[in-house]
Amino acid sequence: MAQTSAEQMRAWTGPALFSFGFRPFFLFGAVWVVVAMLLWLPALTGAIALPTQFDPVSWHAHEFLFGYLGAVLAGFLLTAVPNWTGRLPMVGWTLAALFGLWVAGRVAILISAILPASVAPAVDLAFPLVLGAMILREIVAGKNWKNLIVLALLAVFTLANALFHVEALQGGFAARGQGLRLGVATAVMMIAVIGGRIIPSFTRNWLARGQTPARPAPPMQRFDKLVLMASVPALLFWVVRPFDAFTGVLLVGLGVLHVVRLIRWQWQHTLREPLVWVLHLSYAFIPLGALLVGTELLLGSTATAAAQHLWMTGAIGGMTLAVMTRATLGHTGRALTANRATVVIYLCLFAAVAARLATPALPVLGYVSGILWLAAFGGFTYAYGPMLMRRKPETRK
Repeated sequence: MAQTSAEQMRAWTGPALFSFGFRPFFLFGAVWVVVAMLLWLPALTGAIALPTQFDPVSWHAHEFLFGYLGAVLAGFLLTAVPNWTGRLPMVGWTLAALFGLWVAGRVAILISAILPASVAPAVDLAFPLVLGAMILREIVAGKNWKNLIVLALLAVFTLANALFHVEALQGGFAARGQGLRLGVATAVMMIAVIGGRIIPSFTRNWLARGQTPARPAPPMQRFDKLVLMASVPALLFWVVRPFDAFTGVLLVGLGVLHVVRLIRWQWQHTLREPLVWVLHLSYAFIPLGALLVGTELLLGSTATAAAQHLWMTGAIGGMTLAVMTRATLGHTGRALTANRATVVIYLCLFAAVAARLATPALPVLGYVSGILWLAAFGGFTYAYGPMLMRRKPETRK
């Protein structure tokens, strides 16, 4: 007899951590952000030397973008794909093995200086390749062709990781290379695609439940598709020609389009529920980042690192925390409303973004940003870790 997802999860008698894909990857993705920041801050000052082939800044950038975000993507996809395809989720030791592959990548990159040059990249890239193969199998088996775009973005993200490794092995400053920019650009497109589906849907559900008459524009209308199509060339120009004035023009245009898209989702009616407004605010960093980077390019500035952090810490950091908190509450049987700890997590994250943006004017704010970053992800680990490691009450035996 065919099992349902719930029956398959109940049949797993091992650790609750491996009863659904979001559990290990959301929890230990956040744990890794905390550990990496605690290692990076003293490494940046020269207090310790990390045994990695990367310079400290490149290691920090890689482990957030490809390490942490790679884990969150895995948790999201392993949870969402069964809903998309109607097939059973991955649970048990298969999930544990995939998680172990991600952990092996983090360790291999950290100690890459004492390994043969090709070992760490091979171990690191094995995780997204295996994940992609698993997701492809599920999409093909479920004939869920419309979600191949998400798999294509994962493939480009993996290519960006490989390019980052190539640039680092060639002795370049990979944190300023094409691999990182391609990874960031792909992450922005993922947020634009996936966020464009879930933000208006979750917003509509919340407004309807509260009997608010306003409704967001339905997801993926003709205007949304136009915005996504226009975003691709703008981001590609930023990847290959990051200091051209023409790239600045394209990014400003991208920013304007995404502002209009966000306005259509009725963000102003969501201020009473942090689980909803955090999605809108996190998405807002896509146009904010594009407008600031584009303006700096038009003014002739090449020092766009702080502006780029609007995408990395604001859009990526904010949206991943928003998705992780909401999914954890929903899939562990809790009410979809933010408690005080969740609000503090969000506020620390966005305060970290503001401090990082102001760092060029006052360098000490870089450390303040790091501390706030630790508070946000440490807070998630503390508040949500127990939920992720325990079974839902109704599944206990």
